Amino acid sequence: MSVPARIVKDGWVEGEALVSPEPLGFLGGVDPDTGVVIEAGHSLEGQCVTGRVLVFPTGKGSTVGSYTLYRLARNKAAPAAIINAEADPVVAVGAIIAEIPMLDQVDVTLIHTGDWVRIRDGEIQVRRT
Repeated sequence: MSVPARIVKDGWVEGEALVSPEPLGFLGGVDPDTGVVIEAGHSLEGQCVTGRVLVFPTGKGSTVGSYTLYRLARNKAAPAAIINAEADPVVAVGAIIAEIPMLDQVDVTLIHTGDWVRIRDGEIQVRRT
């Protein structure tokens, strides 16, 4: 299935989707050393974002979240890509400085955890697994 999107940070990547129906904040929400979601009560709590296509509606929280994404990348614990319904400026800046492909204006309900997602030139291809 092809899913339309807008490019925030371009890139070619593919990987397994990790999907949350709720916003995600990176500062205090994701461990920058391990890539594990540590926000208590979050739907992804205990899940690792490393190397996965991280799909969530939008970001939340502190502007330091941009630097948390950068730290994730430096620690080789970052997601392979980020897909949002609406790009939050904090997440967008983080993706850009960390060189993580990011797309938005996506109906994130079309993608499910475990789907195989391929991103090329702003086009999202989703394969159910």
